[in-house]
Amino acid sequence: MKNRGFTLIELVVAIAVVGILAAIALPAYTQHLKRARITEATSRLASDRVRLEQFYQDNKNYGASASACGDNTGSASTSYFDFSCNWGSAASNQGFLLTATGKGSMSGHAFSVDQDNNRKTTAFPGASGLPKNCWITSAGESC
Repeated sequence: MKNRGFTLIELVVAIAVVGILAAIALPAYTQHLKRARITEATSRLASDRVRLEQFYQDNKNYGASASACGDNTGSASTSYFDFSCNWGSAASNQGFLLTATGKGSMSGHAFSVDQDNNRKTTAFPGASGLPKNCWITSAGESC
């Protein structure tokens, strides 16, 4: 009669292989999730910028208040980012600055865009020389 089952050595080898694969895959998966969340923030900034341009076409200004733009464009929150909008460096209703600030697992990330479509990364963990005049989407990337 044949013995059935696994020996202890076979079981330890299988667990070691799974552990090594997990050690490689988990950091890659985490970075993939961060890049996807950054894309969510930057695409939201881009679409809000278009909405503000449409608001400007109708009203000849970006909003009546220095702390909120147009039709409350930009004042929202998602699971990973808080969005805000103000008049920015223009200091009048002829300009705006949309900002996405990370929270939770995305804390330490911040992106912005203004009325001239100047895109900036103002905070990004591990990046040097900030602010950058582009939206950084992964560690080690530059403009």
